[in-house]
Amino acid sequence: MKKTLKRLIPVLCTGVFIFSGCAKQQTVKGDQGLAPSATTQQAAPAPVQAPAPAAQAAPTTTALPSSSIKSEPLQSQPAPLTQKEVALVGALEKIYFDFDSDVLSDAARKTLTDNYAKLKAMPNVKIRIEGNCDERGSDEYNLALSERRAQSAMKYLVSLGIPASRLSTIGYGEEKPAVTGHDEEAWAKNRRDEFSINK
Repeated sequence: MKKTLKRLIPVLCTGVFIFSGCAKQQTVKGDQGLAPSATTQQAAPAPVQAPAPAAQAAPTTTALPSSSIKSEPLQSQPAPLTQKEVALVGALEKIYFDFDSDVLSDAARKTLTDNYAKLKAMPNVKIRIEGNCDERGSDEYNLALSERRAQSAMKYLVSLGIPASRLSTIGYGEEKPAVTGHDEEAWAKNRRDEFSINK
């Protein structure tokens, strides 16, 4: 029995030694799997920290010197019309057209030449030329015809020397009769161009 124990003790010690050695190796290997190696630590980028939020500056109440304050330029408003300009616009004469026509007659050309002289005297005033028709014809046709009549007057005034930027046109068709009536006398007065201030 004693001989058997003597033989077993070295075997047991060896086994315990080997077991404990294996356990240590296993723990080292297990730790190596968890902790990055020295080469891995060098290759891994350093963690980037998010920048701290900037502190919002409290509004200052320091008054600036008046010389450093820049005011935005005001939009230029057109000068109000003088009484003379209003009177001249009121003095612009109407022109008349033949039935179903936008061609300027000799009388219409003479009237436009007289109006040109008045327009030259008020270079800052913009004018709207308003074309009109008599009641005959469809609404669509009369609107187109009245626009062509206004365009005819505008082209003639531009040819005399009035800048096109001062003139605009509109056609009212038969919507604004100057005279009520259903005969040639009334119709002749409704086939016209009138001139007004374009605000």
